Amino acid sequence: MGPGGDSQGGPSPAVSSRGEKGTEVITFHPIGVVRTGHTDPDRTPIQPAFAEGCAGRAEILPQYAEGLCDLEGFSHVYLLYHLHRAGPARLTVKPYLEDSERGVFATRAPCRPNPIGLSLVKLLRREGRVLHLEGLDILDGTPLLDIKPYSGRFDRIEASRDGWQEGLDDADALRRGRREGQGGRGPGPGRKMRRGGMRSDPGGRSESGR
Repeated sequence: MGPGGDSQGGPSPAVSSRGEKGTEVITFHPIGVVRTGHTDPDRTPIQPAFAEGCAGRAEILPQYAEGLCDLEGFSHVYLLYHLHRAGPARLTVKPYLEDSERGVFATRAPCRPNPIGLSLVKLLRREGRVLHLEGLDILDGTPLLDIKPYSGRFDRIEASRDGWQEGLDDADALRRGRREGQGGRGPGPGRKMRRGGMRSDPGGRSESGR
């Protein structure tokens, strides 16, 4: 049986079992892999807001190709992926925007109890089972777990709170967010600084706080 498929080559569902001390263990199978020019974590953009011009692709396994039908009608998609090169899990971290410790669930730091990443990226086009994307802040070879379309009808939030990020200085956030040699540009059209944090149109979703 290959990764992400059953013995007949069909999709594999998530598997639930009991682990140590009776805790539930859930096993997911990747649906594909993300290909980018990012190989060094220290030179990878901090967020999609700092990854303008960083193009790449998502290569979907054959047994999941049918699930891509109708996706090309959307301008942006969410990628959910396994942070396969994250360090040991921590419950408090120092996000790139600050030097103070914060709870990991109040940041987007990769060293999480369940190392799952989420990026909102631009869908340029679909060619068969390959999605061509832009705005990628993801390391090359990252296992892809799921794809969901961005919907301006349902996902747009007109007013939101940014928690501890609201008092941050915009210029300092830009300075910290840029990575030397990352290959991408800083925030461009549609990606703006508001209330101390990155905002990424569509939807005004916060792109800051790793």
